Amino acid sequence: MKNISKVAVLGGGGRTGKYLVNQLLKEGFSLKLLLRNPENFEIQNPKIEIITGDALDFESIKLLLKDCQAVVSTISQRKDEPLVASAVTKNILKVMNEYGIERYVLLAGLNIDTPFDKKSPKTIMATDWMKTNFPVIQEDRQKAYNLLVESDANWTQVRVPFIEFTDNSSDIAVNLEDCLGDKISAFDIAEFMVKEMIESNYSRQSPFISAI
Repeated sequence: MKNISKVAVLGGGGRTGKYLVNQLLKEGFSLKLLLRNPENFEIQNPKIEIITGDALDFESIKLLLKDCQAVVSTISQRKDEPLVASAVTKNILKVMNEYGIERYVLLAGLNIDTPFDKKSPKTIMATDWMKTNFPVIQEDRQKAYNLLVESDANWTQVRVPFIEFTDNSSDIAVNLEDCLGDKISAFDIAEFMVKEMIESNYSRQSPFISAI
C-alpha cells in the first residue's frame, strides 16, 4: 500500500470525530475535513484543511478526497435528516476508485450483522432493539456494509458498543464474531482506527472493539 500522508476525514466535527482528528494530528498526518458548519469547529492546526460541504453531495466528496491516500469516517445519522450511511458509502467508494485511493476505515454500531458473527444473547438483544426502533436507519446501515463487501476497496468497519466521551484509555478486546464488552472510550476508538488505517490488520472485515 502507498504511504499515507494526507487523510480525508468525515464526521470530524462530531463528538467521536474530534478525538479522531486529534489522534491523526498526534501521529503527524495532514488532514482534509469535510464540515457542514466549519465555524463551529474549534481545533486549530496548520495541518488541517477544511472543505465546506455535505457528505451526501458527490462533488463535496470529490473535493475532499483529492490528493488523499486514505479515508476515515465517524459520520452518523442525524435526527430527522436524510439517510447517510449507504449514500455516503456509495459516494466514497466511487471517488476512491476514481482517485486510486485504497484505504477506508469507518465507525459503525454493533447492530450491523455480518455472515461471520456469532453474537451473544446480549449483543443480539442490542441489535434487535435497533432493528425494532429504527428499522429504516438499520436497513440503511446494513446496506452500507453490503456496498463495502461488493467493492474492491481495502476497508475496515469498526463496530463499537456504548461510547464514553472521555480521554480514558483501557485495554480493549478486539473480536470478529461478538462484542465482548459494554462500552468503549472515544479516545480508544480513535487510537484503534488510526492504527488500523496504517496497519490493515482487519482488511475487509468488521471487528468489534470494546473496553475489557
